[in-house]
Amino acid sequence: MKLAITSLLLVSGASAFSPQRAPFRRPVTSLDATGLWYSTSTGNTETVAGYIAEAAGLQANDIGDATADEILGADSLIVGAPTWHTDADTERSGTSWDGWLYNDLPNLDVKGKKVAVFGVGDSESYDDYYCDAAGEIYDLFAAKGCKMFGFTSTDGYNHQNSKAERDGKFIGLMCDEDNQYDESESRVKNWIEQLKGEGFFD
Repeated sequence: MKLAITSLLLVSGASAFSPQRAPFRRPVTSLDATGLWYSTSTGNTETVAGYIAEAAGLQANDIGDATADEILGADSLIVGAPTWHTDADTERSGTSWDGWLYNDLPNLDVKGKKVAVFGVGDSESYDDYYCDAAGEIYDLFAAKGCKMFGFTSTDGYNHQNSKAERDGKFIGLMCDEDNQYDESESRVKNWIEQLKGEGFFD
């Protein structure tokens, strides 16, 4: 009996001094420094934000919940909105962006931050105002000195006019969940790869 107890104590003591395996920690990557912010009216922009989150390994967040520290702490931002107030000069999205862009953004020093914009709209019912709010977001971030990324081709869309166009290209990724929903995921994946190639996540 004494021998058994002694052996047990020896084994227990040895295990106490054996090397302990360190807990697994996911490697920190450049994607961790990217914030994904959106707001939505009908849920379509949230859907596209979800595609982006999955393709880029990010978490999608509503801009209405953003803090100044979260925005300033990111090296790069992916931002997106729908268009609700068609043909408006300002506050085109009809979402939390309308207040944030004019009340919060002016007070933030985001000069030099990398920004990529996405928009969601209806290219057939509102073909003259397709994704206009994305153009507004682009203009206001660019005016703050941000570095803008992710221009895309207008090919394959059914719109006539858009305030999200500059020099014949979209200022970012545009998706139409009403008429071209089956193309959104592939467009997102191609855009994320494009952003990687442009050094957006570096």
